[in-house]
This record gives sequence, C-alpha cells and structure tokens, in this order.
Amino acid sequence: MTKEAIQAVAAVEEKSRTARTEAEARVKQALAEAEREGQAQFQKARREGAENGKAMLKAAEERAARAAEEIAGRAEAESRELCSSAKARLEEAAEMIVGRVVKS
Repeated sequence: MTKEAIQAVAAVEEKSRTARTEAEARVKQALAEAEREGQAQFQKARREGAENGKAMLKAAEERAARAAEEIAGRAEAESRELCSSAKARLEEAAEMIVGRVVKS
C-alpha cells in the first residue's frame, strides 16, 4: 500500500472512531434526558395521585358528614315523636291511676 492509501485508511478509521464516540455520547445524553423526563413524569404522577387521593378523601368525608346530619335529624325527629307519645300516655296513665284511687 502506498503512503497515501494508508493515510486515507487511517483518516477513515479516525473519522469512524470519532463518529462512534459522538454517537455514544449522544446515546448517553439521550438516555440521561429520558431518565430525567421519566423521573419528572413519575413525580408528577405521584403528586397528582396524592392530590386525587386527598380530593377523594375530602369528598368521602363530606358525604359522611351529610349522612351523619341526616341520621341525626331522623333520630331527633323520632325522639320528639317518642317523647310526645310518652307525654300523651303519661296523662292517660295519670288519669287511670287517679280513677282507680278515686274508685277505691
């Protein structure tokens, strides 16, 4: 081989090594960027999940509070009815007792 051919082959080999080194650097950079982006998306998903969880918990607490108010209202109404009924029967019982005492 002539000196010029050897120099041409060496130049091509050097160019090939440089291209390969540059390609490897681009791949590493792309991988690092993809990893950073993946981590950012993961963190975003975690934040959104936590926010959604808090919103769901708040909604459940609100539903529970409404249900508790409704149940308390019904219990209070039933209690008033029972008290009213008991007062009416108390008067009947008192009249019956008085009637028995008077008859005896």
